[in-house]
Amino acid sequence: LVLATACYFVISHFLLQSVRVVGRSMVPTLYDSQHYFLNRWVYRIHPPRHSDIVVLRDPDDNDLSVKRVVATPGDSIFLKDGRVYVNGCELNEPYLAPGTRTFTDSKYRSELILCGKDQFFVLGDNRLNSIDSRTYGPVPRGKFLGPLVR
Repeated sequence: LVLATACYFVISHFLLQSVRVVGRSMVPTLYDSQHYFLNRWVYRIHPPRHSDIVVLRDPDDNDLSVKRVVATPGDSIFLKDGRVYVNGCELNEPYLAPGTRTFTDSKYRSELILCGKDQFFVLGDNRLNSIDSRTYGPVPRGKFLGPLVR
């Protein structure tokens, strides 16, 4: 029993962990109450990459959150007229429904954000119903638990 408990602890805290999506911020890619595995070891080998769907600690309330990485350290993000530009090029987002717009979370129609060292810009796929880096800014690498395995 002790060995089984120890194995479970090691696997769920360092290798794979079962997670359940709560909320609609990743629709149409992920839906509320779906279950996935969180790969807890891969970001020990390499940093999060563009388009990774990740589990992170929300910078505002420290709860777990699922988002998509759209920019990595050193990248610039420009939000204008409902479009997302990364390093001056419009972001290709085939995972979104055609015509999906991404607006700033401020009173301004456009916004420029820079990712510093070990900072990542994340967005939910449900752009009208997601609290993400438009609200809390770039996320430090230390907040990332790992990518979802789908």
